Amino acid sequence: MSNINFKPVGHDKGNATTKSIARVFAYIFLIFVTILSLFSIYFLIINSTRSNGQLQGGFSALPSKYFFSNLKTAWNDTALFTIPRGMWNSFIIAALGCLITTYFSAMTAYGVHVYDFALKGFAFNFILIVMMIPTQVSAVGFVQLVRNVHLENTYWPLIIPAIAAPAVFFYMKQNIESTLPLEVIEAARVDGSSEFRTFNTIALPMLKPAMAVQMIFAFVASWNNYFTPALIIDKSDKWTLPIMMAVLRSKINSQNGDLGEVYMMILLSIIPVVIVYLFLSKYIVKGVALGAVKG
Repeated sequence: MSNINFKPVGHDKGNATTKSIARVFAYIFLIFVTILSLFSIYFLIINSTRSNGQLQGGFSALPSKYFFSNLKTAWNDTALFTIPRGMWNSFIIAALGCLITTYFSAMTAYGVHVYDFALKGFAFNFILIVMMIPTQVSAVGFVQLVRNVHLENTYWPLIIPAIAAPAVFFYMKQNIESTLPLEVIEAARVDGSSEFRTFNTIALPMLKPAMAVQMIFAFVASWNNYFTPALIIDKSDKWTLPIMMAVLRSKINSQNGDLGEVYMMILLSIIPVVIVYLFLSKYIVKGVALGAVKG
């Protein structure tokens, strides 16, 4: 006689109720986190619509009527700099930097993954050790090097060092190990493909989602970088947005600044970052969907 398992009458109904309650709490938590994350953006937008006097009077949850006035003031302020010029300076540095750092980091990770050579483990560990060194430790030597080669007040010292990005290399190395089978590389070699062509036409398309993630991170990090540009750039026409915001902040501390202009400048500075994220996010979604299908 076959064994027959009897379930309590309300067993399935109880499990469904428990899952529904858990789902409701999960949605409530996600909504709370979303509101908490977007509050600073809402606060920024509201403050960009208020005048300097209103901002000094305290916080308000309702927008005011000075948005276009603040926009005009921030856009046309030519006392020390111009915001369009600063946005262009920051974009050139951030765009070139993120392209260079993702491409060469992916190439380095590809070489370490695909090739077997002496001291391969040492090279990998050495790169990870370099990742632990803070930028501030090597800042003095870096500035001296830049001055010795007469590259101060240029963008090259802010772009070329992006080739060496240990953190990006480590991320790409971990991604390559899970998404790039060595059999694919061997098949390309058998077909007569050169190593450089194999990397560019076979490896890179498979690494698009990972590269999109790192391009976003690298772009945001370079866009928000204040420390290194402040050491290299002295001319106001070459300032980046973080330097300009620091100058405006110093004007506020001296009671000569306009808080509405500052908030408007901050709002303008995050727009390119949002655009870059929206442009690259589709590759991230494709990568997640592809990983789910493979799983």
